[in-house]
Amino acid sequence: MDYRQIITEKAAMMFRTYGIRAVTMDMLAGQLGISKRTIYEVFSDKDELLKGVLTWMAEKQREVMKKIFSESDNVIEAIFKMLDLITNHFQKMSPAFILDIKKMHRNVVENPGELKDFPYLQNNAEILIRGIREGLFRDDINIDITNKCLLEVARMSNDKDVFPPDDYPNKDIIRNFYINYLRGISTPKGLDLINKYEKNDG
Repeated sequence: MDYRQIITEKAAMMFRTYGIRAVTMDMLAGQLGISKRTIYEVFSDKDELLKGVLTWMAEKQREVMKKIFSESDNVIEAIFKMLDLITNHFQKMSPAFILDIKKMHRNVVENPGELKDFPYLQNNAEILIRGIREGLFRDDINIDITNKCLLEVARMSNDKDVFPPDDYPNKDIIRNFYINYLRGISTPKGLDLINKYEKNDG
């Protein structure tokens, strides 16, 4: 039995539903029907468990994103599917989880490496390159700079201190930030597709 996988998946579900602080190792052990000692044999403490959860969630996100981009006709279609997925991701996530990430476990999230951009977009460079190749994004943009800008746009759009969820629906924030930024780097062909998918999405 792969206890690491089982513990990680259950902890991810409980963290996202109740928040990190609300979930104790005793609660997790009870839900899994195993001893707390078994959990500590796999994860030394709660921070290590959280890091394992975030790594697992990020990997799942990458797999889904890869599937979306491989099955989409063009990069604009893929982006709209991706944004819908991200919107749903945050709608299903407890505000307590996001708050706990910011306040309790910032050191875990801000460690260098693959977690630093979680759960934001991680493949902007690939998106931009494909868009240029398809004639949907301008070929005179600096991919590295634009990539960093898009990442910061995604970060800002999820800042609950700036955009309280009761006042600003997440979907509206993402559309106003990310899509309008894409308009600025798109060719006329790309703009036509953005208008098409926005109309269909409305």
